[in-house]
Amino acid sequence: MIPLTEDKSLYTALNEYSKSGAYPFHMPGHKRALYPGLPYNIDITEINGFDDLHHAEGILKNTQKKMQRLFDSEYSYMLINGSTGGILAAITAVANYGDEIIIARNCHKSVYNACELNALDIHFIYPEQDIYTGIAKSITPDSVKQAAGQYPNSKAIVITSPTYEGVISDIKSISEIAHSFGMVLITDNAHGAHQHFCAFCREGEPIENGSDIVISSLHKTLPSLTQTAAAHFNSTLASRERFEKKLSVFQTSSPSYVLMSSIDCCMDILSNSKELFLRYEDDLLRFSTGAKSLQNLHILCMGNDTPQVHGFFAFDLGKIVICTENTDINGTALSQILRTRYNIETEMSYTNYVIAMTSICDSEKAFGLLLNALTEIDKTLKPKKSEKRFFEIPRPHRSSYKPADLNALPNEPIYENGILVSRQYIYAYPPGIPIIIPGELLDDNIYSYIEHLKSEKLKVES
Repeated sequence: MIPLTEDKSLYTALNEYSKSGAYPFHMPGHKRALYPGLPYNIDITEINGFDDLHHAEGILKNTQKKMQRLFDSEYSYMLINGSTGGILAAITAVANYGDEIIIARNCHKSVYNACELNALDIHFIYPEQDIYTGIAKSITPDSVKQAAGQYPNSKAIVITSPTYEGVISDIKSISEIAHSFGMVLITDNAHGAHQHFCAFCREGEPIENGSDIVISSLHKTLPSLTQTAAAHFNSTLASRERFEKKLSVFQTSSPSYVLMSSIDCCMDILSNSKELFLRYEDDLLRFSTGAKSLQNLHILCMGNDTPQVHGFFAFDLGKIVICTENTDINGTALSQILRTRYNIETEMSYTNYVIAMTSICDSEKAFGLLLNALTEIDKTLKPKKSEKRFFEIPRPHRSSYKPADLNALPNEPIYENGILVSRQYIYAYPPGIPIIIPGELLDDNIYSYIEHLKSEKLKVES
């Protein structure tokens, strides 16, 4: 017997169905056969009683309503193609083929892919670089106002907040400026799904501060499986119907119930998470206090450091950014030491810092393990006042070609004014922010920057 599921959580309903005795003459092909460690028992297709993500009316709609309530959003959508699917849907929903758009240069490659799909004419906002670390600072309201005034035909503004490193922008002011020009504000909040629930980084939270479409990766900072994310729609400028249509385009027609059930479980955890987030904040503050004893390494915006020193609007303490500037090792070397000597695997390493990603699922013991390791390593390091390990991020010159234009041309080198035109994206991954995009010129500054990254043992991809 197939159970009625409307009043149950998705995860509960899937488990009950797996025990119902119904034989699966339907996809997937494993027929819920058991295999240690894999959740075959709850991996189903859109059978009777289990709704359809693309036209949610029952149990999946209930999960999305939970999400709306928890995030204080007008409309929320489950994403099982990561934040990438949401970004692609958002941009293609608000901008027609060939339209103009304003994006922060430090946006993720999915933003660029969306622009290329619609042959959008991109106008950049360049964030300033922090003079101490080289990290991109907050996108300022003034820079947004200047770009909007200069390119008034742009349909949308896209920024990332928080960034991979935890830098938060003033979304309230930025959204007011965007709306005054009739532009939709899309916030890539992939690294900030937890922001709505954390007092220490809620300032600049995009949903409550006027962003029209917010895309958040649930799996990055909340307890949900990899590839799960959420899209929040709160706009009178954009068409919700068109956004929903684009979501159907960029999400699979066979959504994973395993992934969707993990979103449902995540929402249940968030429903009773106040104590978890309070403990999380206490752990981070305790870690910050301990970081004051470091003599050579320093933790961005922790210990004796503050967001004000760097000119950030705000900062997410959940991103522990361990800076190696002015020591005798670089970021990649520090990550290697943490991995081999202390069995600690960090999120990413860059030329002069390492990022340790944290969440409510990290224990006090785990924070202590990291702090003790850094304290021991710190004592072995020597201060080294030398040239900074970061370059100023180059601002590539544009050719007369848009990225989409190059797709129709023969696959052979193209030069403009004697300089090679890039036909591909080049980026260090992570974080996946393009150094250069198709249609930009590969001049000496770009080559020097790429060689610098490689010399610091970073992986540069194209």
